[in-house]
Amino acid sequence: MRFRACIALLFYVSACATSVPSPREPAARDQRLANLQRAAELPWTDGGRCAVEEASQPWPVLAERCFYALDHDRVRFRDITGRCAVASAGAAVGVGLCVLAAPEIVVGAVIVAGVVVVGFAIKEALDTYAEKRGRPQVQVRPAPETRPVPETAPAPQKPSPKKRPKPEPKGPDFPPLEPPEVTERDRHRCEPVPVPHAGKDDAHNKCADQFPPNRYPGMDVLVGGVSFDALQVGVRVLWEIKTHQFDTYPDFIRDREIEKELEQIEKERKAAAACGYDFIIGVSTQGHKEALLAVVPSLKIVVTGCKR
Repeated sequence: MRFRACIALLFYVSACATSVPSPREPAARDQRLANLQRAAELPWTDGGRCAVEEASQPWPVLAERCFYALDHDRVRFRDITGRCAVASAGAAVGVGLCVLAAPEIVVGAVIVAGVVVVGFAIKEALDTYAEKRGRPQVQVRPAPETRPVPETAPAPQKPSPKKRPKPEPKGPDFPPLEPPEVTERDRHRCEPVPVPHAGKDDAHNKCADQFPPNRYPGMDVLVGGVSFDALQVGVRVLWEIKTHQFDTYPDFIRDREIEKELEQIEKERKAAAACGYDFIIGVSTQGHKEALLAVVPSLKIVVTGCKR
């Protein structure tokens, strides 16, 4: 709620600094067209469908509702004005959404990697406007619904006969993970695919959506054949979320819980590393974190404070 209020304030301030539109111009139609043209400059994972659905709303509203559909691997945000560091304090999506939601376009604030192909849904909507106004249609190729396939990795070099052997595991810790050579088939398996939440635990799912925050709210993500609780917005980081009230368990139950969790974590950790993702575990309490690190010190664990 706090961040939505900040977005509304940004929109209001911008509106005050803008000249009043001419009565002859249908404001709603012009706003929709302007939003579509602005959205056409961004890469979308859904072909721009969300942007088209929300195009009649003010741009900050469109940005908030469709932020999840951006191809975050290709977009970087820079808080050039400095206002987002304050406006987004405590918000789950942070500075990125604040920068995107600015009503005015700030040069250099949103940086897109590679060439943007207009999403098919946005292209259709712009073509409809062009036909109504008797102008030529936008001559662009429709973008696929999924994000572009990454560039093919260079051919691996032949292994050296003097290559050092992989280090052996020490104690109960997991051995260091080295991503294997990725084939085209494996590359396809490494593409993140949103899937319905595996469980019906509302408190757990809410934590997974809000804390990292999750690129696909309301969904788990399948990577390398393994389901994760969340893929963090803007970075290649997969999350496993634990909301157990671990500190309240008897010692015997704690030990069994750690054993069970480590089996799952090892599987997820290997899948994430094989596909080039980082892996973080979120737990509700400091005691739970310390219990996991006591067995596997190399794990990356964050205390979320999420409640059951």
